[in-house]
Parts: sequence; structure tokens; C-alpha cells
Amino acid sequence: MTHNHRSALINGLLDLAAFLEAHPQVPVSSSVTVHHFPDQNSDADQRAEIDQIAALVGSEIDYEDSPYGHYATSRLFGPVEYRAVAVLATARARHDAENSYRGCIQPDAT
Repeated sequence: MTHNHRSALINGLLDLAAFLEAHPQVPVSSSVTVHHFPDQNSDADQRAEIDQIAALVGSEIDYEDSPYGHYATSRLFGPVEYRAVAVLATARARHDAENSYRGCIQPDAT
């Protein structure tokens, strides 16, 4: 992430918080998650980045998503979550296979 991109995200979050504080009539959800996905292609490189992030934020690897082919870590700030997720090759291949028929099957009109 470039410094400008990072600064823009942080400023946007701060602006959103200030806006919501100033406008209590605007509804909000009960939680929010900010996701980060590694840019690397290999599973090993993606896992290494998630491991590094886990060390930086003081969290463990979340193995709950591992059966789905995700390698993740997160840190909670009350109802706000920072979550870093590597979508591994098997999960990407499964997603591509499941979506390969998208638009090819037309259901009967009811």
C-alpha cells in the first residue's frame, strides 16, 4: 500500500467517524470489517504476508476459515475488525469452477 493510499484510507475512516458522530440520525450497522488481501500469487507468499501481519497486530492465525481455503488473521477494536485474508489457490480454483457456468443456465419462468 502506498503512503498516499494509506493516508487516504485513514483520513476517510476518520471523516466517516466524524460524520456519523455529527449526524446521529444516520443509521449505522452494528459492526464493520476492513479487509486486506495480499497481492502475491503463491500460497507461500500469501501465508508469509498474513503471518507478518499477525505479528504486527498481535493476533493469531484464524484456522476457522482454513477448510474454505482461506488463511487469515484479525484484530478487533470493539465492533470494528481489521482482517487480513489470503485466499489460497484451491479456493480460487473452486470459485472459478463454480462460476464457470454463471449465465449459462436459465431457470424456467414461473
